[in-house]
Amino acid sequence: MHDDSWTPPEVMLAVDLVILTLRRGALHVLLVERGVEPFKATLALPGGFLSHREEDLTAAARRELWEEAGLATDQLHLEQLGVYGAPGRDPRGRVVSVAYLAIAPRLPEPVSGTDAFSACWVQTDLVLSSAVDLAFDHREIVIDGIEQARRRLERSALAAAFCGPTFTIAELQEVYEAVWGIALDPRNFYRKVQSVNDFIVPVGAVRRTDAGRPARLFRADPQMVLHPPMIRPTGPTEEKAEHP
Repeated sequence: MHDDSWTPPEVMLAVDLVILTLRRGALHVLLVERGVEPFKATLALPGGFLSHREEDLTAAARRELWEEAGLATDQLHLEQLGVYGAPGRDPRGRVVSVAYLAIAPRLPEPVSGTDAFSACWVQTDLVLSSAVDLAFDHREIVIDGIEQARRRLERSALAAAFCGPTFTIAELQEVYEAVWGIALDPRNFYRKVQSVNDFIVPVGAVRRTDAGRPARLFRADPQMVLHPPMIRPTGPTEEKAEHP
């Protein structure tokens, strides 16, 4: 039976951004220190409400990233991560947030803007371990963003973008270890990388490692989708390769 007395709840629409990058060999997420209530002076993801009725969601995400962290998004590919709308997630009322994810190399230092005391890169390990408190349900959103980034490394050539124009297999392995959060056996990793079609291409040169040994140099192939995919091992560490 139709209830004429029922009225839909008032819902506010917002966007949040999970921006990930590698810094000093570790995965970092962009956070801002909130300058307004609720959760004033608490770290949070950059984001906010749509500015007007006609504003596009992606446009709102790009605007908030610039306003709160001074980070231009012309070189960032934003992809939708998920929709978060649990009752009580925001003390201001029923707020539904569309979260966006971007993972990119060589991102600059952020600069705080409106509604933020400061903006900074924070190592994701501190968020995952709850050593850093985040406002709202932003820890859950960060966890989801990291998991999606880890899946992207399995099936795309994104990891090579974090290396230089030429790189060693060991340098590529360091990217996978930082994002996946596990230690990889070098021989297993080398074998997996070489089994992927058109992932990396040797350039016919070597580089001396810290141990003084020469290491072959590679460049990324334009191939964007990995076939077969680089499936990450399960567990905190990868099983060591057996000696031949």
